[in-house]
Amino acid sequence: MTAGAASVEQPPAGDPGDGEEGGRDSLLRRLIQGDLGELRVIVVLAVIWAIFQFQEDRFLSATNLTNLLLQITAIGLVSVGVVMVLLLGEIDLSVGAVSGLCASVMAVLSVRHGWSPYLAIAGAIAVGAAIGTFQGSVFTQFGIPSFVVTLAGLLGWQGAQLEVLGTTGTINLTDPTITGLTSTFYDGPVGWAVAIAGFAVYAAVSLAGWRRKVAAGLRVQPLGALLARLVLAGAAIVAAVAVLNQDRGVPLAALILVGFVILFQFVTTKTSFGRHIFAVGGNSEAARRAGIGVKRIRIVVFAIASSMAAIGGIMAASRLLAVNQSSGSGDFLLLAIAGPVIAGTSLFGGRGSVWTALLGALVIGSISNGMDLLALESSVKFMVTGAVLLIAVIIDALARRRRQASGRV
Repeated sequence: MTAGAASVEQPPAGDPGDGEEGGRDSLLRRLIQGDLGELRVIVVLAVIWAIFQFQEDRFLSATNLTNLLLQITAIGLVSVGVVMVLLLGEIDLSVGAVSGLCASVMAVLSVRHGWSPYLAIAGAIAVGAAIGTFQGSVFTQFGIPSFVVTLAGLLGWQGAQLEVLGTTGTINLTDPTITGLTSTFYDGPVGWAVAIAGFAVYAAVSLAGWRRKVAAGLRVQPLGALLARLVLAGAAIVAAVAVLNQDRGVPLAALILVGFVILFQFVTTKTSFGRHIFAVGGNSEAARRAGIGVKRIRIVVFAIASSMAAIGGIMAASRLLAVNQSSGSGDFLLLAIAGPVIAGTSLFGGRGSVWTALLGALVIGSISNGMDLLALESSVKFMVTGAVLLIAVIIDALARRRRQASGRV
C-alpha cells in the first residue's frame, strides 16, 4: 500500500521524550485534531444527561433509559451502514427511504402472503442488499456522484414503498417473532449472563490484539492503560445492567444494535476489507495504484449500507407494531446521518469508527428524549438538533484543517 493510502490508518505518533508536559500537549493536540473524538462525545453525552437530569429528574430513571435504548435502536442500526459509506468519503441519502420500503416488504410478505417471519425478514434484507448493490454499481460504473444517485433513490424508493403498501397504506404487525424484536427483555440472571459473556469476549479480543501487536514489534499503548480501559468498560456494563434490571431488563433490541456495532467495528479495524475502506476513503487514487479494487469496495459498502437500512426499518416497524406510508420518512434520514457526524466520523472520508453510530444515536436520542420530557415544541427540537449537527461539522472541518497544517490528512 502506498504511503498516501496508508496514512489514514496509522494513529498519530506522540512526541518522543517530551515527558509529562509533552504528553499533555500531545493529548490536547490529538483531541483538537479529532483523534480522540469518541472521548469528546462521551464527555458531551455526560453533560447532556446532567443537564436534562437537572431539569427533569425522570430522565435518568430506569424506565426512561430503557425507552431511550428502544428509541435509538432503529436509527443506530441505519447509522452503522452510514458510517461505512462516510468512511469512503461518500454519502447515501436513500437510507431512510430504503428502510421504509424494506419494512413494507417484510410486512406485506408476512401479513398478506403468510410467509414465516424469518423468511419475510430475510426477504426484506435481501431487497435492501439488492438496492445498495444497484446504487453502488450506478455510482461507480457511470461516475455519477453518490449524492445524486442516492437522492434519486430517495425519491424512487419512496414511490416503490407506496406501491408495495397499496391502497390500505397501513399494515399492522402481530407476529410475535417480529414484534418480539423490540419487546423482548432479559432480566435477572439472564441479563447478567449476557453482559458477562459480552465483556469476556471484548476483553479477550482486546488482550489478544495487544499481544499480537507486541509480538510484531508495533507501538502499543501501555498494558496498564489497556487494563484501565477494560475496567471502565466493565464498570459501565455493570452499571447499565443494574439500571436496566430495575425496569424490564436488558432489551434484545439493544443487544442487536451493540452486536452489529461490534461486528462492523471488527470488520473495519481487523480485516483487510476494512483497511481497504479506510484507504479508499483517504486517497482513492493511491488505493487504486496499490492494487485495491476501488469499485468493488464501493459497491460492497453501499450494499452493506442499504442492508443495514433494511434492518433498521424492520426494528422500527417492530417497535411501532405497524408499517405505513410515513415509515422511514420525516427526520429519520437526518438523524441517521447526523449521529455519526456528531460523534466524530469525518464527512471527508478515511476517518471514523463504527462506534460513532452508537454514540451518535445516544447523543441524538438523548437530546430528543430529554426535550420530549420537558414538553418542548417540535420546532425547538429541530432547531437544537440542527445546531448540534452544524457545530459537529464545523469541528470536523477545523480538525481536518489542523491535521493538514501538521502534515497529516
